Amino acid sequence: MCGIVGAVAERNIANILLEGLKRLEYRGYDSAGLSVIHNGELHRERQVGKVKALVDAVDASDDFFDGHIGIAHTRWATHGEPAQHNAHPHVSGKIAVVHNGIVENYAELKKEMQDKGYVFSSQTDTEVVAHLIHDLYEQTNDLLEAVRAVIPRLHGAFALGVIHVDTPDTLITVRLGSPLVIGVGIGENFIASDQLALLPVTNRFMYLEEGDIAKLTRDNIEVYADGQVVSREVHEIDAKQHNADKGEFKHYMLKEIYEQPDAVARTLEMAIDNHAPNALRTDFLERHGEQLSGVRYVQVIACGTSYHAGMVAKYWFESITRLPCSVEVASEFRYRNPVVVDNSLVICISQSGETADTLSALRDIKKQNPAGLVSLALCNVPTSSLVRETDIFLPTLAGPEIGVASTKAFTTQLVALMLLMLKTGHVQGRIDDEALSNHISELQKLPGQLYASLHLDAPIKAMAEHFEDKKSCLFLGRGLQFPIALEGALKLKEISYIHAEGYAAGELKHGPLALVDKDMPIVVLAPKDSMLDKLKANMQEVHARHGELFVFASETSGIEAEDRLHLVNVNDVCETLSPIIYSVPVQLLSYHVAVLRGTDVDQPRNLAKSVTVE
Repeated sequence: MCGIVGAVAERNIANILLEGLKRLEYRGYDSAGLSVIHNGELHRERQVGKVKALVDAVDASDDFFDGHIGIAHTRWATHGEPAQHNAHPHVSGKIAVVHNGIVENYAELKKEMQDKGYVFSSQTDTEVVAHLIHDLYEQTNDLLEAVRAVIPRLHGAFALGVIHVDTPDTLITVRLGSPLVIGVGIGENFIASDQLALLPVTNRFMYLEEGDIAKLTRDNIEVYADGQVVSREVHEIDAKQHNADKGEFKHYMLKEIYEQPDAVARTLEMAIDNHAPNALRTDFLERHGEQLSGVRYVQVIACGTSYHAGMVAKYWFESITRLPCSVEVASEFRYRNPVVVDNSLVICISQSGETADTLSALRDIKKQNPAGLVSLALCNVPTSSLVRETDIFLPTLAGPEIGVASTKAFTTQLVALMLLMLKTGHVQGRIDDEALSNHISELQKLPGQLYASLHLDAPIKAMAEHFEDKKSCLFLGRGLQFPIALEGALKLKEISYIHAEGYAAGELKHGPLALVDKDMPIVVLAPKDSMLDKLKANMQEVHARHGELFVFASETSGIEAEDRLHLVNVNDVCETLSPIIYSVPVQLLSYHVAVLRGTDVDQPRNLAKSVTVE
């Protein structure tokens, strides 16, 4: 969601700000803007639509956007429609503010400021922040102190960037519940909501903690926590690992689908010992063996695609280790006063590690402080908030994922969850050496099997033509394929805007069958597993009602193409790992349908890559 970039430097920074916004486009947004201080004046430009519209407006403007300090923003609408007057930065007098997150008590604060004579030009909660800082600056004549005094008055989660014409060498930033990073340069310093925005100018970063306020000048960074100066470590990262471009592919999403064999192979390598066949590496979660040995219950907290990965993990934990496992949507879990039992392993799954609801659920659980609690972050970003706030970090080595619809992050989450389940089961004696060896042997086949799945692209592209003019779609699966049916439906609705729902196929007679007619495509996931015969019966129920079936089936399933049954054969895979392999066909189907319908595949409307507000 919303992106922030800011800079204070010896050189002109307008192009740095604009390039940073371009690199944050994957997050999802509806408008963009920037403000710079030039010759003692605040210059601002805002545009609805893509960052390119902002770049063109800056190029055409009579204003001077060359400056040594400035802030920029891409907005994802919460308060107020997408419109120029609602776009950031927001200005009050000589102050400009950019803001990620939500100020929950903005209405009462707005009335207070209106009573003081402040006039509002937008419907946003952010303009309240700008006026509050302006009001307090008039009393203190100190920008840092004004910002510091405003923070306790704001309820919610947010990150801020603030500049003032009277202090043209100072950039103030705040992190409270919304991600923010400081980029460290030589004679220049930067802020951003994602380090990816700053990689062209620095590979050294300082990660702010909850409640931190920082004052940046060209040559200095001061970080305050609870009013005291604190030290935050500077981390140097390998910029090559974090850069991403589309290469020969038309869209990031397609590139990332095709990167899955390599991403899965990397994730496997962190845990599987190549020198001792079919064994886990001795250093895989080695420090956490004692913690995992005491686990008696598994609780998964996640949102969206990550929630579907957790649903697959529930099958694995319960069927293989016999450990009870619950999987819950973070946004619901945290508001129902849940009971977290003693000796729980709480697995928080988030691609970005900044998902607001998942972070809040974790914090609520930790406040309960159940005996033997072990918290684990399953995440693709090692520097994220989620990683810093959990006991154990299990990385997914997917590399940067730019497309909003998650693909390789999902399959690497599944692989990492399987590895975690095997480690936990083995240290507890629930999985013996022979069973562990068999599972690892199947895992090592995954990269090759994923490559084979990618060879189905052509027939899936042909299948997609049947969906171009459809309004609704059902995805059906049983057992381990039910979460993949949910994931397939989510992918289709995300990027093609076709209404789609995933169902456990056995639930057809409990409602969804009423929707089946000749115009309703039904996608079926049919590996050769213990549920195949029951699934075939469900398919007959659809066929008898003139529904049109689009089936991804094992080569040895016995299913054959016929009238109103379109078939793509998938190579045989072991039942346990079939969700990983069957993810690829539904990703490709959704991609090709979206391309045919002419939607914005990588940046679908109304959605964001990193959901940093509730």
